Amino acid sequence: MNKPVIIGSGLAGLTAAWALSPADCVLVTPGTLTDNAASMWAQGGIAAALADDDTPELHAADTVRAGAFVGDARTIRRITDAAPDVVALLAELGVPFDHTDDGRLDLALEGGHSRSRVAHAGDSSGAAITRTMAAAVRDLPSVHTLDRHTARRLLTDSDGAICGVEVLDASGAVLVLETDAVVLATGGMGALWPCTTNPATALGQGVAMAARVGARTDDLHLVQFHPTALDVPAFPNPLLTEALRGAGAILTADGERFVHELQPRDVVAAAVWEQLRAGRQVRLDCRDIPSVVTRFAAVAELCGAHGFDLAGDLLPVRPALHYAMGGVTVDAQARTSVPGLWAVGEVSRTGLHGANRLASNSLLEAVVTGRAAADSIRGADTRWTPRVLPVDPGTVVSASAGPAVDLAEVRAVLGDSCGVLREGDTLERAVDRLAGLRHDDAGYVAWLVARSALLHPHTVGAHRRVDSIETVAAQEVPA
Repeated sequence: MNKPVIIGSGLAGLTAAWALSPADCVLVTPGTLTDNAASMWAQGGIAAALADDDTPELHAADTVRAGAFVGDARTIRRITDAAPDVVALLAELGVPFDHTDDGRLDLALEGGHSRSRVAHAGDSSGAAITRTMAAAVRDLPSVHTLDRHTARRLLTDSDGAICGVEVLDASGAVLVLETDAVVLATGGMGALWPCTTNPATALGQGVAMAARVGARTDDLHLVQFHPTALDVPAFPNPLLTEALRGAGAILTADGERFVHELQPRDVVAAAVWEQLRAGRQVRLDCRDIPSVVTRFAAVAELCGAHGFDLAGDLLPVRPALHYAMGGVTVDAQARTSVPGLWAVGEVSRTGLHGANRLASNSLLEAVVTGRAAADSIRGADTRWTPRVLPVDPGTVVSASAGPAVDLAEVRAVLGDSCGVLREGDTLERAVDRLAGLRHDDAGYVAWLVARSALLHPHTVGAHRRVDSIETVAAQEVPA
């Protein structure tokens, strides 16, 4: 085997590189390590059953419920069972998790969880965890980092197996890395929507590269809208962490509370959207959270940058695209349907999240899948037998030349057709329009998303078809 090539330096890619040691690998990143990685932006933390009143079984049950009961049961149990060891590993590597006065991990409550189980490092947990893993990777002589290199396409041989990666260096020169093992860790695709909490670079590049060489994708229509993005004219939208609502923040529309804030994100996002559609002003009220500015220092700074006081103001919010539950389909070893191609983190579709990701399960998945890919590569033999169904040939479109695509148009089409609520006629028009943009990777991924949404006529979780059932009404506030 040639040196494995890992594309992406967020938490999942870094974990794969770390776990491969002492075996050599090449890590390709468009900036320096962790630049524009969505894992750096995660505020809440990492979910694990660590409290005395909690178990991995309860964590699994909450994951199943939040995912609208369509997640993969074996995957859910495997990953939630691994969660306590993942937190222990990260703590051993030096992640500065918050502790209570008696020395225990301070575990937060977030939406969809029946127990307080989110280990955190202030309200910048993703940055703390990802930086710690990056520091561990920098110390490894086995990891050869190609920073300021952008992966452009995957190369396959006559049998359809991976044989290399084509990348562009900082000058724009083309470089081919010969390898028979590639780990995609490119993150999500939220920046294809007009309102998102993702980095502006999150355009689904990994999905495009994989799909063009025949990798199966699934559930691309299942994208999560975070219900509390700060509603300001910024791209991306600043995120107001789930942990605020776990600490007692409430949502109001024209001054009246309208939803139980700690339900799963799809339910809360739909309720917020309905209020906005009705012309009401939706606000997040954090004023009764004790010591809110010190507990949520990063959020307070973020709000201040847009002219709001976290402790004193009612904060305007709206749903914004936050996470992709679907992606490149993988098995328990992170293997795709293309020999020699692994996918980890948000670019992958593991089955953990079902139709709606449970809060703070994403960093957990990144670590588990990154380690799984490394274990698989180290133990790889000449056979490639992933438990992944063959690709739908209708999704495979080879790269071709074409006119420049206006990204603003792509965002407008997806925002109109694949927002919080969807309907068939609009989706049909979107598929037709985006079909002409498939020569461009952003247009191709947007077409795959709209096509998947059109092919799923029934509402499930975050995919809400208003032409199949009634729209979801705002939930009653419990007494």
